[in-house]
Amino acid sequence: MNTKLTLTLEDEVIAKAKRYAQDRGESLSKLVESYFKLLTRNETKTFEETLHPDVRELYGCLNLPKGSDWKEELTDVLEEKYRVKSAR
Repeated sequence: MNTKLTLTLEDEVIAKAKRYAQDRGESLSKLVESYFKLLTRNETKTFEETLHPDVRELYGCLNLPKGSDWKEELTDVLEEKYRVKSAR
């Protein structure tokens, strides 16, 4: 069953969306419906469930203190790793 929906958007956004839909041979309604389906398809999944399996396997393996910079921590670990290898 289809139901009419009224949206209020900026004129420029509507114009761009109409051109986008026309370029793809779709109606604006179909485009919006597809987008809403995409947004809601994983609504019952947890964040971890939406991750790629390789990423999910690594997720949470690094526990850093609040406020720490992961890039800085990574740099420190890599510097230590390669400093030890080059000393051999």
